Amino acid sequence: MHSWIANLVADYGYFVLFVLVGVESLGIPLPGETALVTAAAFAATGRLNVFIVVAVAAAGAIIGDNGGYWIGRKGGLTLVTRYGRHVGLTEAKLTWARRFFDRHGAKAVFLGRFIALLRSWAAALAGIGHMPYGMFTFWNALGGVAWAALFGTLGYLFGENLPRLEHYIGRISLVIGLVVLIGVVIGVRVYRSRREKARGLR
Repeated sequence: MHSWIANLVADYGYFVLFVLVGVESLGIPLPGETALVTAAAFAATGRLNVFIVVAVAAAGAIIGDNGGYWIGRKGGLTLVTRYGRHVGLTEAKLTWARRFFDRHGAKAVFLGRFIALLRSWAAALAGIGHMPYGMFTFWNALGGVAWAALFGTLGYLFGENLPRLEHYIGRISLVIGLVVLIGVVIGVRVYRSRREKARGLR
């Protein structure tokens, strides 16, 4: 698969990166993450610009997820159940994904960006659950930017050995996502605490 993605990225650059990441986020399981890492590896050789790679991947992720959200919101569970099986979303996978959402709430939108299955379906599930759009937008944007920056950096730094990097990415991505999420949650709580104290002093 890597050679196929590498050829596409070599021929079409940022455009194919945006399409693969965006369509994957929309609900069709394409190798968006592999495309990101490959494009970042090309950037390390000077063929692309790593900052543009990260920006394009983040934009594709955020825009694709927005489309997935509204598909879930307007089409509902029936639509996802009916057509999801054609792109690998079995009943067992859907049940697992919904339990994950129930357990983590809105933060599952962020965490989903780092999990292969949820990367394609987190947005649709958020729409099905009628998550407030403002809340979805916040976690979606945060996840898209963090994911693109993280894997863009990994691809840029370790792109000379892509097969080995791809082998380990699946194992470490969720852990890294959790670490980032914990940092964000702590930061938000510290900010709120300081704001409440400032109000009390006033």
